[in-house]
Amino acid sequence: MESFVLAGGCFWCLDAVYRTLRGVDEVVSGYAGGSVPNPSYEQVCTGATGHAEVVRVEFEPDAIPREVILDVFFTLHDPRQLNRQGGDIGTQYRSAMFFDGDVQHELFEAARERAADWWEGEIVTTLEPLGEFWPAEEYHQDFFAKNPGQGYCLAVAVPKVNKIRRSYAEYVVA
Repeated sequence: MESFVLAGGCFWCLDAVYRTLRGVDEVVSGYAGGSVPNPSYEQVCTGATGHAEVVRVEFEPDAIPREVILDVFFTLHDPRQLNRQGGDIGTQYRSAMFFDGDVQHELFEAARERAADWWEGEIVTTLEPLGEFWPAEEYHQDFFAKNPGQGYCLAVAVPKVNKIRRSYAEYVVA
């Protein structure tokens, strides 16, 4: 079992997408990259804590390659947008990969380089040391499944889930 901590806008979208993939055992929405211990959602939303909304994706690399987990990340959000994704604006929505050791740093750097071939323009995704991961409040966990009719989910998460289902069909849970 391995885990990657990734930030690409609102964690609800990343959570929804990664839960559809075979070989992903657990997805936990949370916060990383900041200076306040165990921050609340309200604190993170101010932008003052330095945290990003992230997901910790726990997966089995024999079932889904590391590169696929990372390529999905660069497919489901726009890594050219600085401190935002669409209408979600602030450093808490930055595009970032939080590495745990040199091996992850190298994997993340290679994924960012691959993504530069797909996207026109500069990739602004940062590579940051993981430090502490703080799980988000329970109501943020598996938010899309719990709130499928919620406006944000319908407008933002559904298109991302559908895009990944088309692009990575061989890894999608039936």
